[in-house]
Amino acid sequence: MPARVHALVVVRPDGRTPAAFHLKRTLAALAAQTRAADALTIVVCGEHPGVAEVVAAAEADVIEAAATTSYAAATALASSRLEGADAVWLLAQDTAPEPEALTHLAGALERAPSVAFVAPKLVRWDDRSVIVSLGVTMARSGRTVGLADGEFDQGQHDGRDDVLGADVRGILVRADAWERLGGIDAALAGADEGLDLGVRARLAGARVVLVPPALVATADDGVAGLPSPLTPARRRRAAYARRVARLHRHLAYAPPVLAVAFWLVLLPLAAVRTVLHLLRKQPGLIVPDWMASVVVFARVLPVLRARAGIARTRRAAWSQLAALRATRAQERERTDDAGDDDVAGGYRRPELRFFTGGGAWLVLAALVVSVVAFSAVLAWPVLGGGALAPLREGVGQLWADAAWGRRALGLDTLGPADPFAAVVAVLGSLAWWDPSRALSILWVLAMPLAALGGWVAATRVTDRPFLRIVGGALWALAPAFLVALVDGRPTAVIAHLLLPWLLYAGSVAHRSWAAAGAASLLLAATAASAPSLVPALVVLWAGAIVLAVAVRAGRGVTRLLWIVVPGAALAAPLVWWAVAGADPWGLLADPGMVWAGPQVSADAVGRSLLVAGIPTPDVAGWQTLLADGPTWWVPLLAAPLALLALLAPLTQRWAAGITLLAVAAAGVATAVAAVGVSVAYTQSQAVALWPGAGLSLAWLGALGAALVALDAGLAPRLALARAGAGALVVLAVAVLAVPSLTAMSRGTAVLTDGPASTLPAYVAAEGRSDPDLGTIVLTPQSDGGVSAHVIWGGSETIGAQATIMSTRTSATPEDEEVAALAADLMTPAAEDVVSQVAGHGIAFVLLAPAWPAESDAAGTAALTARNALDQRDGLDAVGDTDKGALWRITEPVAQRPRVPAGTDRLAELIAAAQLGAVAIAVLLAIPTAASRRAARRSPRIVGPHWREWR
Repeated sequence: MPARVHALVVVRPDGRTPAAFHLKRTLAALAAQTRAADALTIVVCGEHPGVAEVVAAAEADVIEAAATTSYAAATALASSRLEGADAVWLLAQDTAPEPEALTHLAGALERAPSVAFVAPKLVRWDDRSVIVSLGVTMARSGRTVGLADGEFDQGQHDGRDDVLGADVRGILVRADAWERLGGIDAALAGADEGLDLGVRARLAGARVVLVPPALVATADDGVAGLPSPLTPARRRRAAYARRVARLHRHLAYAPPVLAVAFWLVLLPLAAVRTVLHLLRKQPGLIVPDWMASVVVFARVLPVLRARAGIARTRRAAWSQLAALRATRAQERERTDDAGDDDVAGGYRRPELRFFTGGGAWLVLAALVVSVVAFSAVLAWPVLGGGALAPLREGVGQLWADAAWGRRALGLDTLGPADPFAAVVAVLGSLAWWDPSRALSILWVLAMPLAALGGWVAATRVTDRPFLRIVGGALWALAPAFLVALVDGRPTAVIAHLLLPWLLYAGSVAHRSWAAAGAASLLLAATAASAPSLVPALVVLWAGAIVLAVAVRAGRGVTRLLWIVVPGAALAAPLVWWAVAGADPWGLLADPGMVWAGPQVSADAVGRSLLVAGIPTPDVAGWQTLLADGPTWWVPLLAAPLALLALLAPLTQRWAAGITLLAVAAAGVATAVAAVGVSVAYTQSQAVALWPGAGLSLAWLGALGAALVALDAGLAPRLALARAGAGALVVLAVAVLAVPSLTAMSRGTAVLTDGPASTLPAYVAAEGRSDPDLGTIVLTPQSDGGVSAHVIWGGSETIGAQATIMSTRTSATPEDEEVAALAADLMTPAAEDVVSQVAGHGIAFVLLAPAWPAESDAAGTAALTARNALDQRDGLDAVGDTDKGALWRITEPVAQRPRVPAGTDRLAELIAAAQLGAVAIAVLLAIPTAASRRAARRSPRIVGPHWREWR
């Protein structure tokens, strides 16, 4: 037995539990050893009254150090006091050995002269049946692998002897080995200290041995070892320490050439690991990883010292350590977080039952109804009518329209794109061979996609197959959705299709990063398609954060905060432009083509229809269908759904019911306010916001609340009553949908076949290959005026629309120049106007039909303009077309002016920031095996009872 054992206890009072409490137990455990330590040195890092009192009562040599002193530095300070010691026992304030621990450790060290140090079995402070650590090794990748961490102690590892390393807490080290090895490497930042000491001891020709009978309890709250992951700050600190230690060991152990190569790729490797952390749904590790990489990259001298120390003491080859390293199978077994999906007494989510529960049949039925109702659309390569227009013919042009830069409308307008242009680009890219075909496909698939989305959203409310079918059917038959399909409103259709998925992901975004990533993308797309929903969505998002703080003690708030980041990144340039131009109201404008289609008025009658979910004055088409018949009863068809929704707060799931009613209220408020707000203009007419997007949000909340009432408001034995109530609601809404579903066959739908271009075919053919070909369009107005605007390329397209132009209320210098050119073109006395027009890159002049309807004043203006244009030198009349009278400029047409210097650079910076935010969201949203396992361990239904929100 070594003649003299010197115990070192390092105390740093910065843990969550008062250090004095742990230190008392540790010192009492040392005093109770059957084989007492011969000397005791206590290193106190920092000042603390309670610790000072405990230390003063102990018979020990005391060293005072700064509060920032690490465990390695503290043991180095105490090394000068080890004179005469044969062994050093490394302890901390929270490592309390069992009475026989030192006896077992010292005996093992005496029996094996070739051993550099022996390690005890670390157990939990409050439960000695759980192993904290019993031996450590590393994989070939350098990853640290605990051999028994977190296991219940059943003696299954007591036969293990030789190991590569061990947790530094509680080890008993020969004094000569401690001095020869230079103690603990301070560059490890507190992680893998025992592993590194063991590796260096093995290379020096010594062994590391486990002594399982020696038990040392640890609370993971001291200066030694990694802190317990009880708070986000501690988790980040532990992640930083682990990464620093691993990178430092890589550089210290690798051959010189490989070490230099690895040092050079440290920062690029951090970038790659950033992507991996996002894929693994661990964004909290990104900052610690980068910090560790930067620190290790800058700290060259500690690496050189570590390599020199290994070279000085090395007596064995690295190959002799191979047998003690973890194999790939052992690494996967010890570090894979898979585990069993079913822990004892744990929760396992039931199967979704999409096929066996009738979901697939619902989607199939919706597809059949859609094909019957919109069969003509299948033959239309380009969908027209309403707010529909062609898409760009190339995917590159689609994405160019989504970037900051020169807009495809206006004389020379520079500015941000609408976020909806990115949605259009994604949609068009799905049909890259013919982007405009994407809208035709979307129109036919809209109803089955809506049914699928409604069914999936219903799974967050109920696990009853019938009620899920009811939810999917009601969402596909929503009046605002069907009216948007019949009237040709793509933004409203897309928003309606996205909302149930936003509810599905957003309702559990506080649980996981995968859900938060998906919700952030869905929120960005929804807000881009229906900006009028943004105020309501922001209110609901803020309410979710307040709820997380109040009910969940702030857990998941970071995930909820992330939800708005991609949408904010996409909208930031447009928001900045609107605020700088003192026109923030324009941010609410419906994107895409501006169309003053039929919608209810802002009076009491119109808003009462909105409360019933009907966005048009013809009562969802029933006035047209019944001609002179009464339609007062039509809004009552929505009453069964509303009554069920109002009953939800009276059920045992009142919290979910109230929340969903709040969603419905936000949607109704949005729709009611929207019809009174006009921020966009087409020709000379102001266009009110479309209230249908708000009604879709209201329908989502009311539908969810109604499902809550049906699911929890009726006892299980009343299944027949539940089925009858659900069938009644579906029947009532189906009756309400009859005019919309038959509009195509009756010829009352706004949808049309095409046009392939909003410009004459001659211009479209020229502009197809030259997107910088300009056309000035003159449109006589009913009041005798003329509207003038410039279109670039072969057609106006949905993605090329810009609210920075459709919502401005004051003329810009470009507007004034276009107006001057138009006035000069229609004034016979004006000279050289054609050359001025050609100098701007404009090659055609189109005199469009009068808008909105032919009048005497409009006819006079059109005749005057035509006569003036026919008499112009430099204009060659192409002739009358279905889009109006067309003239071609015969004078040399200049190239469209280049953008100012720096604009391309600005566009690249904005695009990089936006793509970065979206890429992060995509990486977070991609499901992994671990995220799917975690999801299966949590309920699919949200808020069965308010306590379960915790």
